[in-house]
Amino acid sequence: MRNRTITFILLGLTDDPQLKVVIFIFLFLTYMLSITGNLAIISLTFISSHLKTAMYFFLRNFSFLEISFTSACIPRYLYNLSTGDKTITYDNCAIQIFFTDLFGVTEFFLLATMSYDRYVAICKPLQYVTIMNNKVCKRLIIFCWTAGLLIILPPLSLGLNLEFCDSYVIDHFFCDSSPVLKISCSETWLIEQLVIFCAVLTFIMTLICVVLSYIYIIKTILRFPSAQQRKKAFSTCSSHMIVVSITYGSCIFIYVKPSAKNSVAINKGVTVLTTSIAPMLNPFIYSLRNKQVKDAFNDSIKRFSLFLKN
Repeated sequence: MRNRTITFILLGLTDDPQLKVVIFIFLFLTYMLSITGNLAIISLTFISSHLKTAMYFFLRNFSFLEISFTSACIPRYLYNLSTGDKTITYDNCAIQIFFTDLFGVTEFFLLATMSYDRYVAICKPLQYVTIMNNKVCKRLIIFCWTAGLLIILPPLSLGLNLEFCDSYVIDHFFCDSSPVLKISCSETWLIEQLVIFCAVLTFIMTLICVVLSYIYIIKTILRFPSAQQRKKAFSTCSSHMIVVSITYGSCIFIYVKPSAKNSVAINKGVTVLTTSIAPMLNPFIYSLRNKQVKDAFNDSIKRFSLFLKN
């Protein structure tokens, strides 16, 4: 109970007043674009009759996760930048860690699920509708959220017992497990190992699913008789492959550090990529590289224009 009276100080990304203005404008714009883009994807998958397949059901859930993930940390930091108030209470810090970890881990499982969906669509096209029916899709989404929750609960429950004695300054722009563990005066070895184990378990499990899916997908596509068929098949997977590359690439970059001295600064930079830039890019990647999404968007614009004229 004593911890609940603690107030932490978030150092943020910089102390330079001019750079703070630049960062605020940049993060505000990327956040608004992320929310707008992902809400557009969610809306299109609801209203368009052409986007009712399992692929777009998962894309809708992925867009919801992106909105949730970026909203769990960016608005708080924008508030800190605009008011100069760097403080955050213990309860709010714990809540932020819980939600950012939950949304982040769930996203990895959802990306693996989307890879399996693409595998079924390319390798078993005649059975696609039967295999990926509504019931199965809903169960897979429930599995992703449940797996995410079960992964984060053990280290988080241990983390709630941490004591803070001397330092309450968190060297980050939001509450994250690693910088919080660094300032604790409790023995953190077990929690640190558990965090690493859970992170590696999530990464390896989902990556194996993604890699195996795409091995079978590529083998199947290469057996297609015409170049046009191969091009069309690759185009249906290209958006997902780009998003997977950004997500897993940034995660690898965080753990493969050039030196301990630069690790904090690099982690902050990569975290900005994962929490603001990636959620902004993903809807554009899916809309620009997917003909069905582009067609649905154009149809919606036309219908909206006709509605305004009438």
